[in-house]
Amino acid sequence: MGALLGWAEHLRTSGGRRGWRWLALAPLLFSAIVFSRPLDMLSIFQDGLGGGAIGVPLYGMLGGYALSGRGPHWARILSGAVALTAIPIWALTVTSFAGPSLALNTPRGAWVAVYYWSFLAILMLACAIPHRAVTHKMLPDAEGHT
Repeated sequence: MGALLGWAEHLRTSGGRRGWRWLALAPLLFSAIVFSRPLDMLSIFQDGLGGGAIGVPLYGMLGGYALSGRGPHWARILSGAVALTAIPIWALTVTSFAGPSLALNTPRGAWVAVYYWSFLAILMLACAIPHRAVTHKMLPDAEGHT
């Protein structure tokens, strides 16, 4: 997924290509684990793995769109508001799937929460790449001027 988003940045800064914005769907590769057991799809809700494998990429994609600076203003605000629900959802649900050791009122729980939220923010920043405006890098000429 990171390589695909890196490729999107390369394409974006080199003028873009036909269909390159489809790379905005790259975070859905995280969801591939859900399809590793196609006959047992409902089990994803029992162990928590599938819910996170679907939710994390969707939060990243929504946050990326909100941060991109492109598209209708109302849609970016709505996407950002939905993406920010990851903060209270983690705080309210972490003990139900990880136990009381990760409650926010414990040092370990607070550290894991900050860790999760910061990595989710980085994912959102990376997911903004395919939505950003196309630019052209100015390469230096023979004398080193750009």
